[in-house]
Amino acid sequence: MIEPALLSRFVEIVGEAHAYTAEADIAAFVQEPRKLYHGRTPLVLRPGSVDEVSRILRLASETRTPIVPQGGNTGLVGAQVPHGDGSEIVLSLSRLNRIRELDTLSNTVTAEAGVVLEKLHEAADAAGLLFPLSLGAQGSCQIGGNLSSNAGGTAVLAYGNARELCLGVEVVLPTGEVFDDLRKLKKDNTGYDLKNLFIGAEGTLGVVTAAVLKLFPKPRGRDVAWVGVASPDTALALLNLCLDRIGAGLTAFELMAGTALDFALAYVEGSTRPLAGDWPWHVLIEVSSGVSSEESRRLLEETLGEALEAELAGDAVVAESIGQAKALWKLREEMSDAQGQQGGSIKHDISVPIASIPLFLRRAAPVVEAVCPGARLATFGHMGDGNLHYNVSQPPGMDRDAFLALYPAMQEAVHALVRQMDGSISAEHGIGQMKRAELIATAPPVAIDLMRRVKTAFDPAGIMNPGKTI
Repeated sequence: MIEPALLSRFVEIVGEAHAYTAEADIAAFVQEPRKLYHGRTPLVLRPGSVDEVSRILRLASETRTPIVPQGGNTGLVGAQVPHGDGSEIVLSLSRLNRIRELDTLSNTVTAEAGVVLEKLHEAADAAGLLFPLSLGAQGSCQIGGNLSSNAGGTAVLAYGNARELCLGVEVVLPTGEVFDDLRKLKKDNTGYDLKNLFIGAEGTLGVVTAAVLKLFPKPRGRDVAWVGVASPDTALALLNLCLDRIGAGLTAFELMAGTALDFALAYVEGSTRPLAGDWPWHVLIEVSSGVSSEESRRLLEETLGEALEAELAGDAVVAESIGQAKALWKLREEMSDAQGQQGGSIKHDISVPIASIPLFLRRAAPVVEAVCPGARLATFGHMGDGNLHYNVSQPPGMDRDAFLALYPAMQEAVHALVRQMDGSISAEHGIGQMKRAELIATAPPVAIDLMRRVKTAFDPAGIMNPGKTI
């Protein structure tokens, strides 16, 4: 436990109004959305400036007090949750929430770590620009957390993940030093690319306090279609057709199992089945154009016409309005929450080479059945970049706790197959607490050794988010 006198020194840095010590105030900071990880902390600090973050980390290093950085607390692998011994202080970045600059000539925005992703979308939109990172949690997740987890989302196919959207960072190191690399350069070969060590590091090397992010011209046309397909093999052929005919204008290609759609239809109030028929697999396609709405519509309709003729699509509907497009996207975005309404859920955030997705799905089904007969597969994900949320729901009538007790066995079996197929056990959610032991046990020893050397070099006192990632 942390001595009361030391806690008082931390509180003095931010002021009592911005330091939480009451259990009721702390509760929201010590549990993550899936309720898989529960922690304890005697103190939540909410600094309002980079200088306060610097002073907190300097004191933490001097006293070897562990610090757990936290953004919007939307992470799904427990990286932002303290451990249960009460020895760690939570550092919330929510008050660092200014957009420092929006440069419409350079097409960049400099945003502090606590800026909510949706607020950044709104600011870019008001300037006639686009920040393309799009997540289901965008109403509450924060930019610092997006960078620390190297967030992906639905637009990676066209724009890349968080790492590819970041030009520069401001980071407070564990020693309290401030690494100011808030530059707008798209090309810079002066030594090691230090910023990318912090992106995806889950707060284990330092605290991201601000970043320079890329903005893009807002599409003048954007059209969405929902397509029924016979199999993942057919969906893969459809993806390649879309890439060939539409190219960079293909901004989303989401694959969804029929079970996942059924869950969403039962959960989303007022929703309707997009297609008249009942298809085993579905694809959501988004096409954007920098030229005009007529151009995006033409590209989508011509490609779908060709797909229907070649029997790569069984049926398709194109949204006739912005409202209809949002309704189609809502079905896709609500699939994760909808699955939670069906009882216990075991989730896998995996990636394999895009060409291997159909084979993975064929091989994974019997793997799941062997662990839990009758389990329901509610797969969905970003087929265009090889990332699947391979989610398993409990069999109807099975006890929820009994099903969730199979989590380790199910994850081990599915991840073993992923590794056999040269895939990744974490495509966009990170490592956190959930996958740390597996990463250490299965990654090449040289890679683990290098990561530990980096960790020691940046955080010699071992205060930054201990027990996470590496």
